[in-house]
Amino acid sequence: MLKLYIGNKNYSSWSMRPWVLLKQAGIPFEEIKLRFDSFDADSGFKTQIDPVNPAGKVPALDDDGLVVWDSLAIAEYLAERFPDKLLWPASVPARARARSVCAEMHSSFGALRAACPMNIEADLTEVGPLIWRDKPAVRADVARLVVMWRALLSAHQGPMLFGDFSIADAFFAPVCMRMKGYALPVPADIAAYIERLSALPGVKAWIAGALAENDFREFEEPYRLKPA
Repeated sequence: MLKLYIGNKNYSSWSMRPWVLLKQAGIPFEEIKLRFDSFDADSGFKTQIDPVNPAGKVPALDDDGLVVWDSLAIAEYLAERFPDKLLWPASVPARARARSVCAEMHSSFGALRAACPMNIEADLTEVGPLIWRDKPAVRADVARLVVMWRALLSAHQGPMLFGDFSIADAFFAPVCMRMKGYALPVPADIAAYIERLSALPGVKAWIAGALAENDFREFEEPYRLKPA
């Protein structure tokens, strides 16, 4: 069986992508969660992940001894390994577009990532408006996402970015968690997509797991005190 190494569900946006993809596609896998810690060379996290992934990071996928790391590489591998699941769109132009937007997610939106780290458990609805007010780069990132998502939803007639659920939706699931968690303002049609994606069984299962962790990591949340 496939083994997927992930970090804390509450915080690990990159782990969320392949996990949701596997879950939503109905591909059986074993989850191996490694608790985030100091990330020092001799930390528990590094001691466990380094023998699996030479990059020392999650996610990592182990398929009977073949280890694939980096979320985009994992998604590509799964699409080849399970062609019947149609993880990429069927048409060549749509696949090219889907790969393009996933690659853009992989390499861009740094302001949104830095200012709004994923935190599913926390109530950040008061923090978000301040970030929105003070950080024009975050507003620019969200504006780009709105244009991208609106064009895809219009071209493929929803409910997901390419009609049916695909790798692209899995890749943007953590972005939706950020937009919801920080209450970032988006148009009604984009908010509706965020709600549809959040309601997918695979995404709901990740959210439930994140809420059940109760594992406050202070270094991940410098902006708030430990919950009571």
